[in-house]
Amino acid sequence: MRSQGQVRFIRISSRLQIAATSVVAALLVAWLGTMGTIAVTRLSASSEYAALLHREAAVTSAESRVEAYRDNIDNTAADLARRQHFIEQMVEAHIGDLPDDKQAGETVSDSAGEAAETVKKVSAVVPEARGLARIEAEQLAFAERLTRYADRRAAAASAAIRRLGLNPNAMIAGSSRAEGGPLMILATSADGTLDPRFQRMGASLARMGALENGLASIPQVSPAHVAYVSSSYGFRADPFTGGAAFHAGLDFPGPLGSPIYAAAKGMVSFVGQRQGYGNCIEISHGNGLMTRYAHLSGFRSYVGKEVGAGTVIGAMGSTGRSTGPHLHFEVRIYDRPVNPRPFLEAARNVQQEIR
Repeated sequence: MRSQGQVRFIRISSRLQIAATSVVAALLVAWLGTMGTIAVTRLSASSEYAALLHREAAVTSAESRVEAYRDNIDNTAADLARRQHFIEQMVEAHIGDLPDDKQAGETVSDSAGEAAETVKKVSAVVPEARGLARIEAEQLAFAERLTRYADRRAAAASAAIRRLGLNPNAMIAGSSRAEGGPLMILATSADGTLDPRFQRMGASLARMGALENGLASIPQVSPAHVAYVSSSYGFRADPFTGGAAFHAGLDFPGPLGSPIYAAAKGMVSFVGQRQGYGNCIEISHGNGLMTRYAHLSGFRSYVGKEVGAGTVIGAMGSTGRSTGPHLHFEVRIYDRPVNPRPFLEAARNVQQEIR
C-alpha cells in the first residue's frame, strides 16, 4: 500500500487465505442450497397443482361419460328389445308358436324364477341396467321354449321312425359325416364360454334336424302312379321257370314310358344296367338306406344328382329279365332287401303326424 510517499506491505498467511476461502465457499454453498430448495418447493407445488387440475378434469370427464352411457344404455336396451321381439316373431312365423307349457318327463330348464330375481337385484343395484336385465331374461325364456319345441319334434320323429321298423338312434349316428372348416366358437359371454342353456338348445335342434332328415329320407312316395301292384315282396312262382323264387321288391305294371319317381329324397348313386334288372337306377338316402328302380326304358337322372321325393328319375320299361312293361322297386338297408310296402303305406301318414 502506498501512503504519503511510503510503501507498506501487508502479508496474509496461507492459513488465513485458506480460512477465508473456506468461509466464502461455505457461504456460496449455503446460498445455492437455499435457492435450490426454494426452486424445488415451487416446482413441487406446481406439479401438485397440475395433478390436482388433471384429476378434477378427469372426474368431470368421467361424470359426463357416465351420464352419456346411462343415456345410451336406455337406447341400447330399447334397440335390443326390438331385435329380440323381431327374432321371436320370425321364428314363430316360420315354425309356429313355441310351447310355454311343461310336460311330464321333459328335462328342459325353467329360468323364469331365477331371471325374475336377477332383474330385481340388478334394478336395485344398477337401476340404469334394468332394461338389459329384462332382455337377458327374455332371451333365456326364448331359448328354453325353442329347446322344448325341438325336443318334442325330435320325440315325434323318433316315434314315427320306430313305427316304420327302424332304429332312430342308428339314424342319428349315421347322420355324422366328414366335415371341416375354420374354427368359429359360439360364445355368449366375454370370457368365451357358452351358457349351458344355449348349449342344450343347440343339441336339441341338432337332434331334431337329424331325426327329421332321416324320416324324410325314408321312402314315402309311390314310385309309379299305377292302380295296383302286380307282384308283392316275398316268395312267389317265378314267371319264367314257374318254380318257387324270392321276389325282393314290388312290381308296378303300367304303360311303357310312364314316369318313375324317387320314393324319397337322396342322391343318385347308380345309373346303368345290372344283371336281371336291365336298366336300373339306385338312390342312396343315407343311414344305409337305398332304393332301386329296375326294368326302365329310359333315364332321367345321373349319378351324383340330388333328388327330392317325387322327382322324375326315369321311364317305365321292360328291360332285363321282364315279361312286360313294369317297374321293379326295391328298398334295401345296408344292401339287405326289406319289404317296401310298410314304408309306402305308413310313411305318408307319419309325415302328416309330424307336421
